[in-house]
This record gives sequence, structure tokens and C-alpha cells, in this order.
Amino acid sequence: MNTLMLMGAGSETFCANTHEILGLVGWALTIFKIIIPLIIIALGLIDLGRAAVSSKPEEIKKSAQSLMWRLIGGIIIFFVPTIIMLVFGFVGRFGDAQNQIDWDICYKCITAPWDGVCANAQSEY
Repeated sequence: MNTLMLMGAGSETFCANTHEILGLVGWALTIFKIIIPLIIIALGLIDLGRAAVSSKPEEIKKSAQSLMWRLIGGIIIFFVPTIIMLVFGFVGRFGDAQNQIDWDICYKCITAPWDGVCANAQSEY
């Protein structure tokens, strides 16, 4: 890729030129949004199961509270990328039509990399 393009020259086609990288970032975010909360919840359930088997009420209470905090953490991890993209979506709506088209490519590549917009981004320019 042209170094000047990455440094700011030709910024109206930045997303179209970097659609492959943005698509990889989108796939990574999608995978992390699903796998990390599941791992957190599974580990919390395992801890709660161990505490229930030990039959000590204070350990069960401690594990239940730990599971609750892990559930909250899993939910936050799931929604943080969505909230960030929503905020950037509001910011991206400012500008001319050409920048709007380019921003839509960035947005689609990161939020829905399986969509055809990201794969066909280079052919639009």
C-alpha cells in the first residue's frame, strides 16, 4: 500500500484501501465478543460447582458473588465494541458524500465482516 495514503493523503478512500485489514479486525472482534464471555461464564459456573460440592455455605456465597461479577464482566465485554462503533457511527455521519461512503465501508468491515460490502470495497473505487 502507498505510505502516503496511510499517512493521510487520499483519506477519502482510506477504508476502501484497507478493507482487508479492517475485515480481519472485524472477524477478531466478532470472535472475541462471543468466546471471551462464554469462557468467563464457564469458569464462573465451574467455581460455583466446586463450591457447591464442598458444602460450605460461605464458599457457595463467595462463588455466587464471583459468578455474578463474571456475568457482568461478560456482558460488558460483549457490548463494549458495539457501543464504541455506535459512538463512531455518530461521528462518521459528518462530512461529504464521498467520506460517508468510505466511512460506511469501515463500519461494515468492522461490525459485519461477513457482509459483501467489505469484500467488494476495492471494486467500488
